[in-house]
This record gives sequence, structure tokens and C-alpha cells, in this order.
Amino acid sequence: MPSPTFNATHFWSDADSHLIRYSGGGQFVRRVIVKAQDCVLIDSDGKEIIDWTSGQMSSMLGHGHPEIVQVVNDSMSTLDHLFSGFITRPVVDAAKMLASILPEQLSKVMFLNTGAESNEAAIRMAKLYTGKHEIVAFSASWHGMTQAAAAATYSAGRKGYGPNGPGQLVLPTPNAFRSPFRHPDGSHDWETELNYGFEMIDCQSTGNLAAAIIEPILSSGGVIELPRGYMKALKAHLDKRGMLLIIDEAQTGIGRTGDMFAFEHDGVVPDILTLSKTLGCGLPVAATVTSAEIEQSVFEKGYLFYTTHISDPLPAAVALKAMEIVVRDQLHLRAKELGLRIKSRLLELQKKYKCIGEVRGRGLLLGIEIIAGQNSKEPAHVLGAEISDRCMDLGLSMNIVRLAHMGGVFRVAPPLTITDEMCDRALDILDEAFRTTKGTSW
Repeated sequence: MPSPTFNATHFWSDADSHLIRYSGGGQFVRRVIVKAQDCVLIDSDGKEIIDWTSGQMSSMLGHGHPEIVQVVNDSMSTLDHLFSGFITRPVVDAAKMLASILPEQLSKVMFLNTGAESNEAAIRMAKLYTGKHEIVAFSASWHGMTQAAAAATYSAGRKGYGPNGPGQLVLPTPNAFRSPFRHPDGSHDWETELNYGFEMIDCQSTGNLAAAIIEPILSSGGVIELPRGYMKALKAHLDKRGMLLIIDEAQTGIGRTGDMFAFEHDGVVPDILTLSKTLGCGLPVAATVTSAEIEQSVFEKGYLFYTTHISDPLPAAVALKAMEIVVRDQLHLRAKELGLRIKSRLLELQKKYKCIGEVRGRGLLLGIEIIAGQNSKEPAHVLGAEISDRCMDLGLSMNIVRLAHMGGVFRVAPPLTITDEMCDRALDILDEAFRTTKGTSW
């Protein structure tokens, strides 16, 4: 029930007066969430809203998972935060657990707070290890908003802040729906696209190529899944140039895509792996993982990456429990099964509503691209926003990528614990939102 003392007018007046707006020109969602439980949000009017994107793609086990709550309560009363030079059992146990579900060469772990931090640590490590400084990233990438991570982010936020760090090079995103690289039959020629990209990189490089940082599925870039074979071909290009491969699995790691880690889908092991969102179940936990050989090399060179909350015991305890739950309950297999079911329903919607240009992704990270015309791939930003708003009115929180050059793309990423019944309800709401929004069919 809504709080009898809550005054929405006063709330938003205070918010508008005192909060810095941080979403690149976007506005805060004009809903005040007062409670989140399992896969449902409750706003100040008492209305239930299905969380179809796991918060900020992070609440992998839903909201208020009882085992996570218990770990937080226990940790707050025993070990919460310490001087960063101390190492505690939760940190060691979580590192051991993470190493046990990764390929054996990825055995060295550092726990941080955010995805940007873990990518900063990885890029810094790659530069020190190789003695070089040039970093390659996809043209639709998002790796964070801190210095090196932002410099390797091309999907947004590059204008108006002055020069990025030197040595930032871009690789074309292999977007099968929009790429101009085509075989004679019209299919995506990603191999030519990749080779062309590296020809351009070689032209620009000063001979200091250190690493490439990539996402296996570019989420903020529009849920772009790398083509089969692409990652192996990319790794061959990197090996030829003495570069490291950094894989950013902030949104794809710990079971979301149907494999425990998305890189397993392609049989390629990164030199450095970064994790964040899905590792913490809504709490700020991140990790940078690498091999013993790389760790030893950078240690001998004096590797320095030190933050206030590095190796904090409380978030490490949460990460440990999250991994235990996913492994115990085989939630990565659940994500694969449920993802196929949801994708099948989305493809049915695509037949009904011509504004759906493409359905893509795998597991419980799927994308729905909204286009402006039946014979056009022009992104329909306004229509996508209207559908999203209609979903919210009907009780479904749909996160749409509204970056100007990315098109209107819905991200479907519910908690791995969502029930079949809740999924069906969400899909019914989505169908109703398309049906009752003007311009979804022609």
C-alpha cells in the first residue's frame, strides 16, 4: 500500500533541487520505488512492477534473496570493512571459488567494487605487462566512466571532456543487423570486417599495441552478440601482434548467458577477465582475474592498483555466496533454457509487430531492436521510448538503450531466479504494450 505520508510533489521538488543529473541528458524515471522483492518492484502508489532487467543488470538472484540477506547481516556484525592491507577468509574463499569455476590458467583474483574499476585494473595490468600503451575496443563498447575505461568506451560520453589518454584505437563492432560488410548473398561478412579493422589499427598504431578489451555480448551497444568464430579470429590477430585479450563480462558472467562465462561459448580463454554486476547480486562487487604468469610479471614490475575498498570482506562474502548459489542450483542451465523460451515468444511478437527489426542475444541477455519502417533499419528512438513507457504503465520495467546512434533496443535480462509464470506475465504485458502503442505495425 502507498505510504500515507508520502508526497510525490515534494519528493520530486527535492530531487530536482539537490541531485546531479548523470544520464547524458536523460531524466530520472518518474516512479519512486519503495520496495524490491524477488523479481518485483513496488512503487510509492503500491503498484507492482516486474523487474525485467535485474535492476542495473545486476540483481542476478532477484531482490532480497534470503541467503544474500543473511550473508550481509552476518558480515555487518563480524567483518565489514578493513584496512586494504588485511586479507580475510571471505576474500580468499571467494577467490578460490572463482578460480574453481574458471579455466585453470585464470587463477589470480583481485576483488574491487565496480566494473569500471575492474577494467581500469585490467588495462593498467596489460600496459605494465606488455610495456606498451595502445588499447583497442569496439566502436559500440561500454567499459565504464573512469579514465582508462571511459577512454575505451565508444558508445557514449566522448564529447566535451577534452582529450582521452593516448593510444585509444577503435575496432568496428560486428553488428550483423547493420554492418555494411556483406557476402554476395547478403549475409554478414564479419571476417572481412575484422581484417579491415586491424588494417586500420595497424595504420594508426605507433608500435605500442598492448591489448584489446571486448564484451562477448555488447549490452549497452545494443545487445550485439559476437558471431560464431569471431573471438577466435580476434585472438589470432592479437597473438600476431603480441597483444593481450581482456574480456569484460560485467553483464554476461556468472551464468547469465547460459554458460557460466560467456567466453566459454567460443572456446577462447582471455588473458585477463573482468567481472562486476552479476557477481554482487545488486551490491558493488567486481573482480579482475588473470594468470599466475601475468600476475608474477606485473608484481615484479611493481604493479600498483589500490583503492579504499579493495579486498573488503563483506562484498567478497556476497560474491562467494552468489557463486555458490549459481553452481548449486545450476542457474546457468536455467538461463539457457528460459532464454530459449523467451526468445521464441519474442520472435512471435516480431511477426505481429513490424517495428521489431531484430531479436538477438542468448540466455537471459536478449535484445529487441525497434525500427522506424518495414523496409528500413532506421532506429525508432521515440517509438521505443513510447513502448517502454507503456510497459511501465502496465507493470513492466523495460530498459531501452536510448543512445542516439545505437537505436532503440530493449534489453531483456530478468533475474536468473524468475519463474516461468512471471516470464509469461511479463511477455503478455510486452505484447499488450506493443498492441496499444501507435506505430508498432504498418
